[in-house]
Amino acid sequence: MSTDGELWDDWDAQLGLAEQMIPLIGRLHRRDGVVAGVHGRRLVNRSAIDIVRAHRFARHVDGAPLPLAESLRILRAAVDTGASGPASLDVGALAARLRASEDDDVHHATAIAELLRDAAAGGALPTTDVVLYGFGRIGRLLARILISHQSGGSGLRLRAIVLRASSGPDDLVKRASLLRRDSVHGPFDGTITVDGHAETITANGTRIQVIRASDPAAVDYAAFGIEDAIVVDNTGKWRTEAELRRHLLAPGAGRVLLTAPGKGDVPNVVHGINSEQAERADVVAAASCTTNAVAPVLAALHAEFGVVRGHVETVHSFTNDQNLTDNFHKADRRGRAAPLNMVITETGAAQAVAKAVPGLAGRLTGNAIRVPTPDVSLAILHVTTEGRVTRDTVNTFLRRTSLESDLRSQVDYVESPEFVSSDVLGSRFAGVVDGLATQTNGDHDVVVYVWYDNEFGYSYQVIRVIETMSRALAVSRVAVA
Repeated sequence: MSTDGELWDDWDAQLGLAEQMIPLIGRLHRRDGVVAGVHGRRLVNRSAIDIVRAHRFARHVDGAPLPLAESLRILRAAVDTGASGPASLDVGALAARLRASEDDDVHHATAIAELLRDAAAGGALPTTDVVLYGFGRIGRLLARILISHQSGGSGLRLRAIVLRASSGPDDLVKRASLLRRDSVHGPFDGTITVDGHAETITANGTRIQVIRASDPAAVDYAAFGIEDAIVVDNTGKWRTEAELRRHLLAPGAGRVLLTAPGKGDVPNVVHGINSEQAERADVVAAASCTTNAVAPVLAALHAEFGVVRGHVETVHSFTNDQNLTDNFHKADRRGRAAPLNMVITETGAAQAVAKAVPGLAGRLTGNAIRVPTPDVSLAILHVTTEGRVTRDTVNTFLRRTSLESDLRSQVDYVESPEFVSSDVLGSRFAGVVDGLATQTNGDHDVVVYVWYDNEFGYSYQVIRVIETMSRALAVSRVAVA
């Protein structure tokens, strides 16, 4: 067991500091829309132990854990200065910056105010209505994330859920129960109430209107006070641009996002890779979970080493599209019992990656194996590079990518001899590189293993696309005005 010096020997003292930070973090978030974090690890709505863990993570960036006393001082200064968002306050980055300068309260207050102004100017998230059309696996996870991000400041507001049909008098109660309890991701963190007469679900104070419509164009969002909404289609039923554009015929709809690969001319956006497409188009798709997991890693490898050719093999958890028992299915092999079989099936991830990273067009192939696990998948990337590479060279680069690059929200990196799929459950990253599994032959061939939570990690990528679309909508409103 390793130690990090006397500063971390007193566990109770560290928990005590973390407990003092919790109300400050909550006040900044609820009152001012400021989200505190440590090198990308979000601190809002976290326990004292989670906060201590995030501060220990800083050793991967700064070479030593971040002292909680230092973060506490910064958070107090942020509250005292009346910091205003929406903005992100990375106490890890700010602490490193302050260490290099005069260390006094006045300077802290000035530096914090400047940092928050910069963050708000570059990344302010305007108030935007969000509608979830469909409420399945991804829809419910998106709802959880949107509700947890809700603050007193501006930002994304979950206003409505559209269901295509009713399954009986207890339909709304059952839908709310599925939001409250999840066999994979655990219980909802908060409270949920149902108003059957008003057809609403209220979760942690967020009042969500439930609307029923089988046709995207048949909804009148404006009648519920919803304006310029981003409609997130989670059904997967409509995939072409013409089909998805029917959402825009509904009063109150502003833009459309599909949580599946789009067909035809629909832009498939992998946040961090081709996010700008979500700024320009009013109908976009968030591609697939596998594409989101592997595209950032492949793009980074291609930019650094040059990928001549490659193959993506996905070991993927079974999905609701497969049968629980052997029964007819229109797709090959998917009719066989998902909990009992490994099933070879097709994947369009390789072609989708090439669309997001044009430099890889024609260089990738792909296949998939569905396996009897409910969540978390593994992508095996076998690529041939232009120059010779070593295992250490590749791992050092991917670790640096996860900590310092523009892809640090997409790519995580881990080195642990005991790491397994369940350790990825709930990861907010698109993919997690397993450094100990990396293989090279000392020449041009590299094999990289990327874990991903194909439900939760993908949902966070969808949220990032929604945020990008929200900013674009705000710009268009200003242009019209």
